Amino acid sequence: MSEANNTYFDLTRRKFLKTSALGALVLGTYFVGSAPRAFAGVLEQPSEQAKRANLFIALRPDGMVEITCHRSEMGQQIRTAIAQIVADEMEAAWDKVIVIQGKGDPKYGDQNTDGSRSIRYNMQRLREMGASVRYMMQHAAAKYWKVDPQTCTANQHVVTHSSGKSLTYKDLIDLALTITPPEADKLTLKTRKEWRYINTGMAHIDLADLVTGKAIFAADVREPQALVAIIERPPVVGGVVKSFDASATKAINGVIDVIEMPVPKGAPQFQPKGGIAIIAKNTWAAWQGRKALKVVWDDGKNGDYNSEEFKKSLLKTVQTPQANIRDKGDAMGVLAKSSNKLVADYYAPHLAQAPMEPPCATAMYNKDRVDIWAATQNPQADMKTVAAMLGMDESKINVHVTMLGGGFGRKSKPDFSAEAAYLSMKVGKPIRVQWTREDDIQHGFYHAVSAQHIEASLDKNGAIESYLHRTAFSPITSTFSEGATTPGSFELRLGFTDNPINTPNMKLENGDAQAKARIGWMRSVSNIFHAFAIQSFIGEAAHKAGRDQKDYLLETIGPSRILDVTEQNATYDNYGGDKAVYPLDIGRLRHVIEKVADMSKWGRELPKGRGLGIAAHRSFLTYVATVVEVEVSDAGDLKVIKSWVAIDAGTVVNTDTVKNQTQGGSIYGITTAISDGITFDKGRVQQSNFHDYRVPRMSDSPLEIDVEIVQSDAPPAGVGEPSTPVYAPALCNAIFAACGKRIRQLPIGDQLKA
Repeated sequence: MSEANNTYFDLTRRKFLKTSALGALVLGTYFVGSAPRAFAGVLEQPSEQAKRANLFIALRPDGMVEITCHRSEMGQQIRTAIAQIVADEMEAAWDKVIVIQGKGDPKYGDQNTDGSRSIRYNMQRLREMGASVRYMMQHAAAKYWKVDPQTCTANQHVVTHSSGKSLTYKDLIDLALTITPPEADKLTLKTRKEWRYINTGMAHIDLADLVTGKAIFAADVREPQALVAIIERPPVVGGVVKSFDASATKAINGVIDVIEMPVPKGAPQFQPKGGIAIIAKNTWAAWQGRKALKVVWDDGKNGDYNSEEFKKSLLKTVQTPQANIRDKGDAMGVLAKSSNKLVADYYAPHLAQAPMEPPCATAMYNKDRVDIWAATQNPQADMKTVAAMLGMDESKINVHVTMLGGGFGRKSKPDFSAEAAYLSMKVGKPIRVQWTREDDIQHGFYHAVSAQHIEASLDKNGAIESYLHRTAFSPITSTFSEGATTPGSFELRLGFTDNPINTPNMKLENGDAQAKARIGWMRSVSNIFHAFAIQSFIGEAAHKAGRDQKDYLLETIGPSRILDVTEQNATYDNYGGDKAVYPLDIGRLRHVIEKVADMSKWGRELPKGRGLGIAAHRSFLTYVATVVEVEVSDAGDLKVIKSWVAIDAGTVVNTDTVKNQTQGGSIYGITTAISDGITFDKGRVQQSNFHDYRVPRMSDSPLEIDVEIVQSDAPPAGVGEPSTPVYAPALCNAIFAACGKRIRQLPIGDQLKA
């Protein structure tokens, strides 16, 4: 945005329009002295006249209701879902609801928008806050009329007495704020039959802004005096600048300064990688300045990282006994005596989250505060990381959350916000740090590379009588503890410790692995490679036993029951959920398998070259089963025809959103199967953009992904991630059914043409 207040981006964001300053819709952020003031555009801001009823609800004099969303919106429609919950319980009219984006603040509790936890962690307290406002309105009306509150009913922003007289919420605001609601356990929440908005399909509350270009993402934030920074980061994790020559860079028109970033210390955590920042008047000058920069790097201890060599070492690790994770019966003894065994090794590469919007943040440093506008999944992590970077108290760090153009776990790691804050402090002006696509692909926090070894003995009927599974992968713990090679139990419970196979003999083991890159969570995390191995192996065992995939899968997970893996010497935190509330229910897993089989008309005749594959998995306390239909030509060309998904996520808020997220998670699952992955040579990422880090095109995706939601009274569980891990194994099982070629290593690549 230019310094003239009468220039702004039009709604297509493709050209500039001129208008009067008085009539302009300013899509950006202006800093006024040391206190920033956001104009219309960077999401809705609280009204100065609004009166707060509780932490999440404020009432405007005109009757409008402000509902605060303390989670980040990145396409999962959490702003809509939070509004649905609160508005339903408080009996607010939907056209009188405004969503306010909460900034980073400990008062909201956890704000980390990952782990498919937003609804699970917040639904109950949001319902209680909505119900408390309904209570206040009903009792305010009763006080005004001098009647029994039980004779007053709230409905759609109006309180009506049994006599027929009524008052609007607008009329009752001041009086309502004198009413103290009871403790949460004394509130009367609506019954499921009374829900108006919850468990229905409602349009995205930000949809109009998104499709017209009005919605503000991090790269849209503009401050008239802000400079742009693009950073040349060490190509190898742990690498440092040995020397650099910036003379050519400084000669480029528009370049203001060249600043060396601090060297990170200890474990990566969420620290910036370091490197050299080019500060310029605009993005183009900064970009050209980086191209002209000459840097000599000291690669450090990770300069020898090579993906092919590391793959060999991982596969070697899982061939030998490792640390025991879960033990039942005498798995090794039965395997040793068996004459009917199946043995398979599986491999999956590093992956990048690759959101469509690369990381971006704008920061303004002042002596007593720092303000940051960022596409962040976790503003509280931004506060902590920036505070540590600048040596300031966390309370002085103000993080304003913009819309996110995807996140998938990458934007919960706020190294980019810390870069912007540090450079603003050094330069003394607002700074926007803009990552390019290449920056995102080559300097991220990657999904772990993994190897799996599985052995099973089959009895005379083809059932698995003994099962051994070893896993080894570069652990996320290495991000937080320097040199860590052993995954935390939270990583192993993602599809490994909670293996649902029903067999009298089971042994699960974990091997150590180094991490020579920054490792972070990605959509569904290690469920991806664990589900791929387990569900592919069950498909292989079905074929060896001469059985139908679906029937064998049901027989292998066994009868309906509650599985408690801690009875088998395993540590299992159940995604932080109470096992009494969220038991590992094999009956629910069976149900989604049977449901998706019916949806896909499993067992029907298919043309030559076509096949169906099935897989099922519980993750983030949700049960998902997927069937994929594929066609493989004689030349080895793969076409995904259609997918079906049955999902049981317990109580859901927005049925349309659940379907959207399930479809999106399925497409993301295609990425895990077809992407070439992230590979390293001499410690350097070999990929740079979407031409060599493949994400699904329309031609890679099915024309239809049918989703059915299992209606359930169970507590809400996760939605954003659970449909991803089942896709790759279902796809690979379908490929085998279509052409007889077994895929044990991802990506699929040219294996079908061999």
